[in-house]
Amino acid sequence: MTSIAVIAGSIREGSFNRALGELAATSLEAHGAKVTRVNLAAFDLPLYSAALEANAFPPDALKLKALFAAQDGLLFVSPEYNGSLSPLLKNAIDWASRPTGDEGLVALTAYRGKAAAVMSASISPFGGLRGLMHLRQILLTIQMLVIPEQVVVPNAHAAFAEDGSLKDALPASLVDLTAGRLVAVAKALAG
Repeated sequence: MTSIAVIAGSIREGSFNRALGELAATSLEAHGAKVTRVNLAAFDLPLYSAALEANAFPPDALKLKALFAAQDGLLFVSPEYNGSLSPLLKNAIDWASRPTGDEGLVALTAYRGKAAAVMSASISPFGGLRGLMHLRQILLTIQMLVIPEQVVVPNAHAAFAEDGSLKDALPASLVDLTAGRLVAVAKALAG
């Protein structure tokens, strides 16, 4: 079974991106994936620094890296912070990219050759699109295959129904389309 982790770049209570991530996780499961929902609040990740890495690689960074490495694909759901991704998500990506044990400097064992997808919900009329462009660039740099499909949910403060579903049929259908493509690409790359 294809394994996919869903990582929301927000830990805020009532986060629109966590709600979008939950919709994506449900859709991934409907497409046959084994889904791991990653709550970044559960990981004690200090701000990345080479000095800290050299002296004491954080145990939770090792756990997060192992969790990512065990997946066939990763789905990142990020809020937009000043036109980019959230610092929480960037820091998690950075820690999991670092070599451990006897790995070479560019081993990228948590990411290299795996499928990735990106989504965002934002109160802006652009739905977090600017942040997703930065996120795509980062994921490509760490050797992931980022599928072309993506989801942006504009005006997120009014986009979700009381039951957590999306009111607008277009982003709702894109969640399912993106989930299905991510499962298919992750399965092909792992197989």
